[in-house]
Amino acid sequence: MFRMITTGALALLVVACATATPYGPASQGGGYGFSDQRIEDNRFRITFRGNSVTARETVENALLYRAAELTVDLGYDYFIAVENDTETSTSYRTTTEPAFYGRYGYGHPFYRPYYGFPYYAYGFGWGAPYDSYTREVTRYSAVAFVVMYRGEKPADNPNAFSAREVMNNLGPYVLGPAN
Repeated sequence: MFRMITTGALALLVVACATATPYGPASQGGGYGFSDQRIEDNRFRITFRGNSVTARETVENALLYRAAELTVDLGYDYFIAVENDTETSTSYRTTTEPAFYGRYGYGHPFYRPYYGFPYYAYGFGWGAPYDSYTREVTRYSAVAFVVMYRGEKPADNPNAFSAREVMNNLGPYVLGPAN
């Protein structure tokens, strides 16, 4: 019974840790999420940082959504992204903890020796190269400088976005489906 409870708690912990960055201010998301800085009355620098399980497309959609949301909140109709970039940060993490504890064999796991296939499995590593592993961790950060305007969006500028259209089209991807 104890083993089932422990396994369930660990599964919930892993699921909780393995979720993409939710849309929200970076100040509330441990540094992940959006932040914006006013540069002039109608010019902002907007950033969205995602954690290691947030896809690049999700980060870029959230950035555009935040630009549109801010545009509407300030009473403007459209914005122009005068400069934007998505940065990739890749690091490698190596652990020396055993990557796999086998549960094969016979006997009770709390008593030694607990024989497993092909070696002792409970509480002992399997030997090199299985005692450590390296994984790649990639995070994306998107930044844009936007200028906000009132009136009709210029049709000849591919960097001009209608704020309300962006919110309507990207909202389900950024916020999730409406309840």
